[in-house]
Amino acid sequence: METPTAAAPAGGFFPSFLLLAFGTLVAAVLGTVHRLGLFYQLMHKVDKTSIRHGGESVAAVLRAHGVRFVFTLVGGHISPLLVACEKLGIRVVDTRHEVTAVFAADAVARLTGTVGVAAVTAGPGLTNTVTAVKNAQVAQSPVLLLGGAASTLLQKRGALQAIDQMSLFRPLCKFCASVRTVRDIVPTLRAAVAAAQSGTPGPVFVELPLDVLYPYFMVEKEMVPAKLPKGLMGRVVFWYLQNCLTNLFAGAWEPRPEGPLPLNIPQASPQQVQRCVEILSRAKRPLLVLGSQALLPPTPATKLRAAVETLGVPCFLGGMSRGLLGRNHPLHIRQNRSAALKKADVVVLAGAVCDFRLSYGRVLNRKSKIIIVNRNRDDMLLNSDVFWKPQEAVQGDVGSFMLKLVEGLQGQMWASDWAEELRNADRQKEQTYRDKAGMPVSQHLNPVRVLQQVEEALPDNALLVVDGGDFVATAAYLVQPRGPLRWLDPGAFGTLGVGAGFALGAKLCQPDAEVWCLFGDGAFGYSLIEFDTFVRHKIPVMALIGNDAGWTQISREQVPRLGSDVACGLAYTDYHKAAIGLGAQGLMLSRDNEDQVVKVLREGQQLCRAGHAVVVNILIGRTDFRDGSISV
Repeated sequence: METPTAAAPAGGFFPSFLLLAFGTLVAAVLGTVHRLGLFYQLMHKVDKTSIRHGGESVAAVLRAHGVRFVFTLVGGHISPLLVACEKLGIRVVDTRHEVTAVFAADAVARLTGTVGVAAVTAGPGLTNTVTAVKNAQVAQSPVLLLGGAASTLLQKRGALQAIDQMSLFRPLCKFCASVRTVRDIVPTLRAAVAAAQSGTPGPVFVELPLDVLYPYFMVEKEMVPAKLPKGLMGRVVFWYLQNCLTNLFAGAWEPRPEGPLPLNIPQASPQQVQRCVEILSRAKRPLLVLGSQALLPPTPATKLRAAVETLGVPCFLGGMSRGLLGRNHPLHIRQNRSAALKKADVVVLAGAVCDFRLSYGRVLNRKSKIIIVNRNRDDMLLNSDVFWKPQEAVQGDVGSFMLKLVEGLQGQMWASDWAEELRNADRQKEQTYRDKAGMPVSQHLNPVRVLQQVEEALPDNALLVVDGGDFVATAAYLVQPRGPLRWLDPGAFGTLGVGAGFALGAKLCQPDAEVWCLFGDGAFGYSLIEFDTFVRHKIPVMALIGNDAGWTQISREQVPRLGSDVACGLAYTDYHKAAIGLGAQGLMLSRDNEDQVVKVLREGQQLCRAGHAVVVNILIGRTDFRDGSISV
């Protein structure tokens, strides 16, 4: 007997297909309506008579975030935001190269704990910043880069200086956004600034097309034909352009919150802190290595210094933590770091990273207990799979962790013989430096002796900017910053050319400080033209050039290893005369006046105090001070 089967309803498939097709069509229409901004335009109108422009929104957000300076090299793509910043009392400082603008913003970020801001024009203006943005990324500096761009409708259509800027900066920045309507300026900038300062700080990029920054009547003139075209296609295009214009400015001037968003800063858990307290409490030979992250907000440098002094553990200071304890502090060990790390039984790496600076972790004793603290997990565990192992790895803010660690170790004391052993090694090393300072050189001045005299002449309110190879690396051993946030170097990326930008940002942030820049002669070539910037903006800084007529850090190893000094030679150029040509003051030191080094430094200092930018061209010879160092 056959089982009857239910017959499908006649024509059942066709209505279902129609329903599906209709639903798809409706969804497509609604999606198109949404993309064209038609729904938004129904509820938010355009003030076609307003002369306001998007640059005003940019400036308002910057002011609400406490931004005092915007560094730039002017271009038509960004003129509205520069004019608006000036009107709101934000100082606009123009440089002679875009890379200098970003370096200056980097310095502001490091010294103030707030975001540093640079604004540059589209295309070449932005590509000129790439090195400085990468340097900020590696140094973990919260820099906001504002970039102009071609109008939204002209992108990918061959407009002037129009390139795919977003693809260029995504690998370099924590946050990248292209603003497509005027109403999006404020929320996009607020999100960008928060991203720059949250977690592991770093650079962010916001692209601002022309039609987002200029006022309605100017954009309308460029975007929409004055007369309605004839023909169906012409009318469709006219409607499309008119709609794009309306969507650009719909709701543009409605009130919006402009102030800072909450930051997301990772913190160590109480359990992690307690485990670290227990490890350190059992140490006999503890050692602390502080890196740049230790100086990040929210912990003030004064509180961090007090915590380190209360802890009482001998320490090495690197990066932005240089100068934390001032000059000649008994806990600050400056020499023989590798030997000290090998002897320590507990090492706290507080913001320090096991990259090339710590020999990828190989410098650590495998029997030592290692505590490492870092906001960035990848940095924290770098090379731990090969050369070293942490006893406790804490992902969190370094400064806050140090305060909690000290609180947990209240009353803990360590035997003084360990610190005294390290200080004795320091004294022995420094005696070898004094011996080298007294050795004759084949020509000009002994750089070791010159730097010792710089150390003696340096005032207590000095802020040091260092930019160079051999001369600057020698200075790192001999010249001591006088206090916290008084030392600026490029960081782990080792970038040459930071000097002028860092000095510019530093002097603006700390006008009462004397900014002393130590340059190698090779590195100074990048910064020379910016003495025009210092003169125009009346920014007095003093540059000391260790002029040995060459890329000595490279030739020091290239010649003995490969037998040639090709491409390593420079000339004993009269850099001081070039500075005079730019309106600055120029002085020179050589063997002819070697008995007047301190006198000439004082003369430069007095000129600087009188409001002049000063270049001291110091002709130096070569020593074996850094023999054995490598530059790769």
